[in-house]
Amino acid sequence: MRLGIVVADWAERWFPDAFIFALVAVVIVFFAGLLLGANSLDLAKDFGEGFWELIPFTMQMTMIIIGGYVVASSPPASRMIARLASIPRTPRGAIAFVTFLASLSALLSWGFSLIFSGLLAREVVREVPGVDYRAMGAGAYVGSVSVAVLGLTSSAAVLVANRDSIPASLLKISGLIPLTQTIFTWQNIVTVTLLIAVTVWVSYQSAPSAADARTAESFGVVFDPPVQTVETRRSPAEWLEYNGILTLLVSLIGFLYLVQVFYKKGPLAVLDLNTYNFLFIILGLLLHWRPRSFLKAVATSVPAAASVLIQFPFYAGIFGIATKSPISSALARFFVRISTPGSYPVVVSIYSAFLGLFLPSAGGKWAVEAPYILEAAKNLHVNLGWVVQIYSTSEALPLLVNPFFMLPLLGVLKVRAGELVGYSILQLMIHIPLVLFLMWFLARTLPYAAPAP
Repeated sequence: MRLGIVVADWAERWFPDAFIFALVAVVIVFFAGLLLGANSLDLAKDFGEGFWELIPFTMQMTMIIIGGYVVASSPPASRMIARLASIPRTPRGAIAFVTFLASLSALLSWGFSLIFSGLLAREVVREVPGVDYRAMGAGAYVGSVSVAVLGLTSSAAVLVANRDSIPASLLKISGLIPLTQTIFTWQNIVTVTLLIAVTVWVSYQSAPSAADARTAESFGVVFDPPVQTVETRRSPAEWLEYNGILTLLVSLIGFLYLVQVFYKKGPLAVLDLNTYNFLFIILGLLLHWRPRSFLKAVATSVPAAASVLIQFPFYAGIFGIATKSPISSALARFFVRISTPGSYPVVVSIYSAFLGLFLPSAGGKWAVEAPYILEAAKNLHVNLGWVVQIYSTSEALPLLVNPFFMLPLLGVLKVRAGELVGYSILQLMIHIPLVLFLMWFLARTLPYAAPAP
């Protein structure tokens, strides 16, 4: 607890805003490219051309925030969150409770988990006096990202299991790797269980007492009621805005489309971000029932998405520099050269976590790393399915302190990254040795199998 307070106080004072973090990362990656022999004009070109490459992903992330907020703030969901918020009785228990529920929901969907856990944290703070707002927000965030990449929304595992999405060049190297060899292995279930247990334990043990807590009020944070009353209509022209007829018809059309998608692609269709967002928008519309209520929820959610809209293009520029310059390939050659079959899981873990500081995009980063990581694994006879999980588990480590995916939660909680990241750093200190050990130890339980055609 004392260490948590010290680190949190330090981070609140010295850790920059998420946007500053993005700008600093641009400069670091640019100069790293120069040191590796790249031309400055080429690097600038890579940055500019890459700036817009994540626009579809940026819109998907924005719609995740809006869709998740609309569903979570609907009257039925708000009542459920209110009931959940009434369960914990003590500040430390409340923080551990939110961390645990954030972890469980993240296994289903990391996008929903960020919004759900943020709204739950807000409600718990209202119900339980003396809760440290920094520790609560960090618990919600760490719970959402520490195991999300090991659940149903694992970008890497889904990509290599789907013939329609895996690049042809990667298919030649690894073949299809079904989910039964990645997220549904007992080794992955053990990893998820231990990571959740440790994350909740650290959240509980590090939470300050009520006497030492920095409450939401100390940050000047005041929350509006989660369910706002919709005023009565003032004119006949507004009749359809307060009536559920159009909502019912449009929702029916939307769900008919979703039935077709799930029939064609199976339950895993929800892992596609476009399908996921469509589901949440239609579900949010139905749960709010009246179009006016739905639009009020959307308007309330938009400020939470503002940081995503402006910062993701800068991260895309970083992605452009790192993937088109010698940075990525130089690091890959170095780590592969120093590896042995026994040390390869640890080397991949360290490499993936380090590169994740500069390429904090699970799907896009995997597309960059997968060819040479899996090719090296074949040469060293390391289980390919477990290499995918090594990548995913290690990918979560830099996300504990990188504000890239923290932005939606920051918007919901109305705080800066520096006000949460102190307790995230504390979690990172515990997670690093645990993840490295698990990846090394569990790799020894999996035999190598040649890629399936």
